[in-house]
Amino acid sequence: MSPEEGKKIVFKGMILLGIITLIEVFIALIGNGHVIPGFHLHKLIMYPAMIGFSMYKAYFIVYEFMHMRYEVKSLAMSVILPTVLLIWATIAFLDEGSYWKDSRAQIELLNANGYVKVEVPMESHGDHQEVAPVGENSQMEGASDESKSNEAEKH
Repeated sequence: MSPEEGKKIVFKGMILLGIITLIEVFIALIGNGHVIPGFHLHKLIMYPAMIGFSMYKAYFIVYEFMHMRYEVKSLAMSVILPTVLLIWATIAFLDEGSYWKDSRAQIELLNANGYVKVEVPMESHGDHQEVAPVGENSQMEGASDESKSNEAEKH
């Protein structure tokens, strides 16, 4: 490839990336109501469109400017496969994080409603924690003391 052909490819790539970036900015401005007052794009339309354009730009940069187009297929796959796995892991970690957030909110709600952790020894399973209302705390402690005396009698 001659230097002039290389320059043409670079300028075409820059123009393409610039146009896609302007489209992304325009989608964001329309989606948030800055272009047409009172009009907003739904997030289910706006976010996937912006993610899709961004992914295409990343693909184009790797394919053209990082010369992946000219490499053997196995080298290209050695770059693409870890990227796909990284994206999958990011999605999985975000889902796991939202699960922990929801679980934490449930725990805080239980604690706010007067539920406390009470240790109740179990005969075959060792120590066990249960959640009980504060008002039932004395009953649980009585059961705990009774279990302890039964345990002591067995030994």
